[in-house]
Amino acid sequence: MGIVEIIDPADVRVRDYVGLTDVALRRRREPAEGLFIAEGELVIERARRAGHRPRSLLVGPSKLALVPDDLDPDVPVYLAGPDVLAAITGFEVHRGALASMCRRPLIPVADVLAGASRALVCEDVVSHTNLGAIFRSAAGLGMDAVLLSPRCADPLYRRSVRVSMGEVFAVPYARLDPWPAALSLLVEHGFAVVALTPSPDAVALDELSTRPHEKLALLLGSEGPGLTQAALDAATTRVRIPMANGVDSLNVAATAAIACYALGHRPAATR
Repeated sequence: MGIVEIIDPADVRVRDYVGLTDVALRRRREPAEGLFIAEGELVIERARRAGHRPRSLLVGPSKLALVPDDLDPDVPVYLAGPDVLAAITGFEVHRGALASMCRRPLIPVADVLAGASRALVCEDVVSHTNLGAIFRSAAGLGMDAVLLSPRCADPLYRRSVRVSMGEVFAVPYARLDPWPAALSLLVEHGFAVVALTPSPDAVALDELSTRPHEKLALLLGSEGPGLTQAALDAATTRVRIPMANGVDSLNVAATAAIACYALGHRPAATR
């Protein structure tokens, strides 16, 4: 294992980790340079199992013993104390381990849909926290794929990956472009496109869940404005979650979890 001690936060060898709290910078830089940052040993290991190759690791002294034994010897392991880690990244690295990982090419939409019967479709979900939570629900509650409009946040941004607990690596995903015209691909692949909306004239979710559907795509809008009219018009069905106490709607991540539970695949023992 090639362990390199870092004592200067400006060391060019740890450039991948500089300014991790600068969202605008990371949005521009990470996709352009083909990298993303995984935080914590669990997430790092899940990224590796999903086929993402580490470029390097950056760890604190307490996490050095947890560096994988099977790590390629050509991958440098940078060791830094807490103060140096914070100076490099811009925050206190409580999990003590970061990895710069190589991105893999996005899977074509047709390939993602070919093996799916349940898909989650997000329009302009720009919050990395919400997107990470949505991926975790998709993975845990029986969805086969996640499709994203061009303006959606990056699933591989550090916060998305962390909030999902690495489940962004467990669900195939792709970008739908042009939007919303590309929603027609779902219909062509036999999906009923179900738009989640608080509109009172929409079908209640519990009613829809009793109907047999071979292929379903659940369409979710951004926090606040919800789905655009163009996306609603592209849907084949509109569905609402019945609300109480005058509450009009839920957070998009909570909506996704409820819809995935109601309409996703269920293990045979729980049917």
